[in-house]
Amino acid sequence: MKPVAVRNIQRADSNALGVLEALGVSTVHEALGRSGLMKPYMRPIYAGAQIAGPAVTVLAQPGDNWMIHVAVELCQKGDVLVVGCTSDSTDGMFGELLATALHARGVIGLILDAGCRDVKPLTEMGFPVWSKAISAKGTVKATLGAVNIPVVCAGVNVEPGDVVVADDDGVVIVPKKLAVETAAKAQKRQDDEDGKRKQLASGQLSLDMYKMREGLEKAGLRYVDKPEDV
Repeated sequence: MKPVAVRNIQRADSNALGVLEALGVSTVHEALGRSGLMKPYMRPIYAGAQIAGPAVTVLAQPGDNWMIHVAVELCQKGDVLVVGCTSDSTDGMFGELLATALHARGVIGLILDAGCRDVKPLTEMGFPVWSKAISAKGTVKATLGAVNIPVVCAGVNVEPGDVVVADDDGVVIVPKKLAVETAAKAQKRQDDEDGKRKQLASGQLSLDMYKMREGLEKAGLRYVDKPEDV
């Protein structure tokens, strides 16, 4: 890894962002062929946040948030900062002061494969963070990393400019070249689910709607009237 900070990156098509944000992680993940989902330990520090935006990526050393400070300058309005570490870390690498700096530049959230602290003030200011851990343990500024290079964050490769979609279900990454296509597929999936939701709300059984009964019978499921008939 070269210690480099790339100023200019290609960001995903902005027209797809609103659709992807509105449809959310689960639908987008399915539309993307069930790929791009970060490990489930990545949890929001407070419930209800929902974002989608292009990634500005950071590769940091464990317990060292120096490169996050470097990244602040390179962020644009609507970006999401994505921080991976060179090795496992749960130290509190991000807090209220960095959030204030990012918020001032229009950054809409942070994805952090390490620890976050200052949860109460972050919640009060409405700055959403998805992190591996909550930890009050502080960090140093001693070793270089990189900004806007490909990083692995919570098991997913993230290229600068890829779309980050995050909500209460987790975090999914949509490659920027697939953003428009995935948004269209996700919208179609949502439209299909709207129809199914109406059928289920009317009382129709999913067993019949999805035509599962024949498959269950072939698999060996048997209905009996009483436990003693088993």
